[in-house]
Amino acid sequence: MTDPIARELIYVVEDEPGVARLITGALESYGYRTELYGSGAAVLERLRVAPPNLCIVDLGLPDMDGLDLVKRIHARHAFGLLVLTGRGDTHDRVMGLELGADDYMVKPFERRELIARVRSILRRYLPQLRPQAGTEPRVAEFAGWRFELGTHELIASDGRSETLSVAEATLLRNMLERPNQILTREQLLEGRGLEALDRSIDLRVSRLRKRLEDNPQHARLIKTVYGAGYMFCADVRWQ
Repeated sequence: MTDPIARELIYVVEDEPGVARLITGALESYGYRTELYGSGAAVLERLRVAPPNLCIVDLGLPDMDGLDLVKRIHARHAFGLLVLTGRGDTHDRVMGLELGADDYMVKPFERRELIARVRSILRRYLPQLRPQAGTEPRVAEFAGWRFELGTHELIASDGRSETLSVAEATLLRNMLERPNQILTREQLLEGRGLEALDRSIDLRVSRLRKRLEDNPQHARLIKTVYGAGYMFCADVRWQ
């Protein structure tokens, strides 16, 4: 069924023509615009001109490893990344998520699941963390840290700063808005049940801990509540 408002642009990086047709056909039937690239070099060249809203990357490319492509794209651009590949090895899955992919699917894929995951990623990249017209960006202060929602900038007490990915910023915002509460994985992902079933949320929590905690193995800010979810243990002041 076509979604009449879905006009986001999606780049598909896939060198197998048959698989590429299946992916682009599914996306276009739901109203998404697509551009197809058969190599990493081709899509990197295109990205110099115009970025998409989402990029779907196969790991088995003819000119470079897809994990390297994911890493290079994530380092330079801020749009959604979905790995869709025949490589189902756990190491590849973990590496893909650690290098910046928002989600990871293994071929063969089910059309409806692909669309659900695409929609889930795109929702994260809507301007929901940006200020409304005529207002200032919100800023959260906690445990010596400062987080600016409008820019995704995380600033330490000594002035060091780094910019979070959209996925990390969304996760941190959800925790900051409900501190000292047990939050399930599904709550942290804003009800997106498909992702709550896999472990991608745990990897994102791990990345945040590495940024925020002196000792991520014995976290004090983001505590695991076994069998329930996570709790952000700090008082938060909003400006």
